[in-house]
Order: sequence, then structure tokens, then C-alpha cells
Amino acid sequence: MLKKLVRFSSFFKVLTIICLAALLLAYLAPYVHPNTFKILPFFGLAYPIILVITILSLIVWILAKSRIVFLILFVLVLGGKLHFRMLAIGSNLKEIPETANTLTILSNNVHLLGLYSGNEDERKTIRNGIFEYIQTIDPDIMCFQEFYHQDKPTKFTTRDSILQFMKIKDYHERYAHKLNGRQNFGVIILSKYPMIAKGDVMFETQNNDDFNYCVYADIVKGEDTFRIYNVHLQSIRLQRQEYSVFDETSAEKPSRSTIRLLFDKLNVAYPKRADQARKVMEHASTSPYPTIICGDFNDTPMSYTYHQFSKHLTDAFRNTSKGIGATYVGKVPAGRIDYIFHSESLQSSEFIIQEAPFSDHRAISCTIIKE
Repeated sequence: MLKKLVRFSSFFKVLTIICLAALLLAYLAPYVHPNTFKILPFFGLAYPIILVITILSLIVWILAKSRIVFLILFVLVLGGKLHFRMLAIGSNLKEIPETANTLTILSNNVHLLGLYSGNEDERKTIRNGIFEYIQTIDPDIMCFQEFYHQDKPTKFTTRDSILQFMKIKDYHERYAHKLNGRQNFGVIILSKYPMIAKGDVMFETQNNDDFNYCVYADIVKGEDTFRIYNVHLQSIRLQRQEYSVFDETSAEKPSRSTIRLLFDKLNVAYPKRADQARKVMEHASTSPYPTIICGDFNDTPMSYTYHQFSKHLTDAFRNTSKGIGATYVGKVPAGRIDYIFHSESLQSSEFIIQEAPFSDHRAISCTIIKE
């Protein structure tokens, strides 16, 4: 019995050391470009799991009264503020000053508004559900990713319907066009207030088959002008049949080849997203106005991509909400990958994450305040 306990103790110590090494690598992920150390982003992605295992091992060693507890505590403390990237402990402003200028912003990857979901009735149900949620929030500015609209004549109206029922004054969009069916796939900013300037941030990796874009608009409300960016950073680009094996209801389990394919596609996407994030922030640094950047970043808070924004801007979710705040509800677990960032000169309040989503992303919204 004693020999078994000794063996288990030695084995568990090795596992603990491996876990601590993995946690240290996760700490590095936000600071090292994915091209420098290609496996590092995966440790950032796995950070929540690694952290939970580390805490469980800490409890075990405390009960065993082992000195390795001090090593585990040291590594945990070494993470510092990084641990709070996954968790919001902010609070809403109790009172918004009467003299403040406010904008309510909504961002959502609408997954083509259900274009490829079942029959025509099901598509309209998804689209109308999205429309009803927009009306419930009643935002001043809407930023949609994976947006779809079809040139007239069409039975599946999207953009024109939003323009009408939300009384939109101006919009800015960028699409990949398919002449067959007069279809448009891309991103759009819609505003109840006038846009005095519009533009695109062009990604070096952008091509005709890539629907990841960044557009911006300078929007005027009262005496203030805000620059709004709508960002859809590099997708993993799994095909529909590849996503299906990650469905809990699927009889088919992910094979080694499928998992390897996912890792390969992530390896391609990580450096592209990193470069796109730097490109957006370089452009935003030249803005003469307070900046708001929102959209689908396709990356977690423990990533190099997120760090490019967080080191200069305020994460509205962390500033004004509580909890973990997962926004992706698709078949591949990803957590919080949709964000609203704003200049430090602005305030944010009333951050909302949609409870019942109509796409594989939950809509996010908040009130931006300029005093």
C-alpha cells in the first residue's frame, strides 16, 4: 500500500509540473506573435482547462500537506491580471450624467441571417427573430458580421427591412459579391445618426474567397463625433460537414484526421488574425475622434489578437459586466470571441449578452458614454 502511494505521489507530481509548464506557456500566448511559436496560441486557447486542473491539483497538494503548494501558488500569482481577462468584475455606472452624450451599440455575427437553414419558413423565422431582438435593444448603431442581403427583386429582404423599421439614416458596408443570385456576403455598419466619413481597413490576406473585413465610419451625434470600426477577423473556415462531427447529437466522433484538420486550420488562422488586429489598431491610432471597435474577433481573451486591442482600449464587457460571458454557441467550444472595445476617454455601461441567440453567436450591446 505504501509503495502504491509513493508511486501515485511521484506520478501526480510529474502531472502537476507539466500542468504548471502549460500554464506558463498560456501566460505567454498574448505577448508572442503566433508565427514566432506556432503551438503557443493553443495553450492560450486551453487556458481555462489548464487553470481548472491547476487549482484542483493545488487542493490535492494542500490536503497532502506538500511543499509543492508553494510552487503552484507562485505560478498562479505570476499570472497576475491575466487571470481576470476571462472574468468580468466591473460594474455599471449608477447614474449617467444628464450632460453626457450616449450611444447604444449592438454587434452580432448573424451567420447570414439563417440563409442556409432548412426551408424558407425556417429562414424567415431566424431572420425575423434577429429583427425582433434588434427592435428590443433599439440601438443607435448596429454592426453586423457575416451579413447577407440580396439585390432586388427578392423575397428574403434583410438590409432594406432594417433600414425601414429602425429608421436608419446612413450605413456603410463591404461585401463579397456573387453574380449568381445577386448575393452579397460581408459586414455592415448601420446608424441612426449621420456618417460624415466612411472607409475600409484592407487586410493583406484579403482575397475574393475571404469574407473577413473591417469597415469604419465617423458618426456624429450632437456636438461629438465617434469613429466606429466593425471587425470580422480571420475565421477558421471549417466546412459545414467538418463542423458536424463536433455536434453533441452526432453519432460520428471526431477522428484524428478531423482533429488534425482543425489544428491545421487554426495554425493558418492565428497569424492572420494577429496581423489583421495589428493593422486595425495601427489605423485606429490615427483616428482624430474617440474610437469604438466591435465585432467578431474569432479569438479568446488569452490571445495575441485580443492583447493588441486591450493594451490600448477598454474592454466594455470587463468594464461594466460580471461573469465569464461566452458569446459563441457553435459546435466548436470557443467562449467569448465577440467584443466591444472603446477609447479610455469614453465610459461604458449596461453591457448585454443575448440570452437566446438566433445564430452561432450571441448578440452583444452596451451604452457608450462621452462626458
